[in-house]
Amino acid sequence: MGRFSAGPQPPGAPWGAPARGASAASHTRPSLCPDELRWAPVQGESAGPPAPAALGALPIALAFPSVLGSFNGALSTVPVHDLGSTVIREVLKRANVDPKEVSEVIFGHVLTAGCGQNPVRQASVGAGIPYSVPAWSCQMICGSGLKAVCLAAQAIGVGDSRIVVAGGMENMSKAPHLVRLRTGVRLGEAALTDSILCDGLTDAFHNYHMGITAENVAKKWQVSREDQDRLAALSQDRTEKAQKAGHFDKEIVPVFVSSRKGVTEVKTDEFPRPGSTLEAMSKLKPYFLTDGTGTVTPANASGINDGAAAVVLMKKSEAENRGLTPLAHIVSWSQAGVEPSIMGTGPIPAIKQAVAKAGWSLEDVDIFEINEAFAAVSVAIVKELGLNPEKVNTEGGAIALGHPLGASGCRILVTLLHTMERKGCQRGVAALCIGGGMGIAMCVQRG
Repeated sequence: MGRFSAGPQPPGAPWGAPARGASAASHTRPSLCPDELRWAPVQGESAGPPAPAALGALPIALAFPSVLGSFNGALSTVPVHDLGSTVIREVLKRANVDPKEVSEVIFGHVLTAGCGQNPVRQASVGAGIPYSVPAWSCQMICGSGLKAVCLAAQAIGVGDSRIVVAGGMENMSKAPHLVRLRTGVRLGEAALTDSILCDGLTDAFHNYHMGITAENVAKKWQVSREDQDRLAALSQDRTEKAQKAGHFDKEIVPVFVSSRKGVTEVKTDEFPRPGSTLEAMSKLKPYFLTDGTGTVTPANASGINDGAAAVVLMKKSEAENRGLTPLAHIVSWSQAGVEPSIMGTGPIPAIKQAVAKAGWSLEDVDIFEINEAFAAVSVAIVKELGLNPEKVNTEGGAIALGHPLGASGCRILVTLLHTMERKGCQRGVAALCIGGGMGIAMCVQRG
């Protein structure tokens, strides 16, 4: 099993940019669960869950599948709830959990327009989970998939749930254009609104695209065009090597897509561009600022993608009774807010707070998975936190793999867990920036 890739793709529009014949990636990945949550209050941070002593036995990560595809690519015709059902069904199978035993399903999902009533409930039922089990979505833009895992851990920790399926899903290819006709059009034309841009990729406070926020970060943190292209080329190279080495195989859940020609199995990533070079990237023109000051291009930004991810969480005692070996446990998580115009820096305070809650230092962390919404953002975060670049996104990031909004948080977690397992790492951090000026981070530990 592996991620979606129908082969090399032409350069696509940057993350959230109006597509210019761009290809993007579809993701359907599952993620992780906690065993121990150490919660120490941090000044100025939003309230977190009570201390572990009050929570008792806490959740453990058990299993996690995933699938990936491109914008208007192989997964474009698959309803988002079917992508969700695919990973939910597989993650339960891997964890050997009967659908009837699930307490609730919590998924991140951002672009819900036109998807029908409660798409996560549709995904849950489609995966064979009975009507008696509640299912619901959370919306925190790019952080939704990881926030869903946090919410699941809280539900189990306080005793509201016993077994929870958490994750995220998104089909950006099927996101509709909208027209306001509630009271009719008395004169002139009715404009169409792209729901991807309106609901996912345009800052509500400054009314400009996420790409402009990346330009703001590049300017404030003095991240050059060359720095961005170099990181983007490294991301593509790392992903290409990881694919060839079969590192993603355990993460992938194939998706079967029906068409006039029959059923096709999609099991390889579509979005990565093997053979990408710094020289080729340097020839692309800036996409968002065209006045000669721009640095963000289609090559050094993530894409518009489809996909899903899921994980099973349960109490430690529950896992022990089932004879399940925990994959990892959540030590802490944190969320933070920043000025929306530099939203990409949200992971900086979020990571600091999560690591502090865990009782770690940044040097204690073996590996980081930090979402590559834009190369400018990734470079700034590494620079500001003083991280070793060799510890960050070692298998490549969203610039190569893609960024399906509601699913990315869980996808990041899945990749982190598998990488930790393969490399024998003990401590890891997953983090994402969030549109509107926020960040979310989670500390996990194996053993």
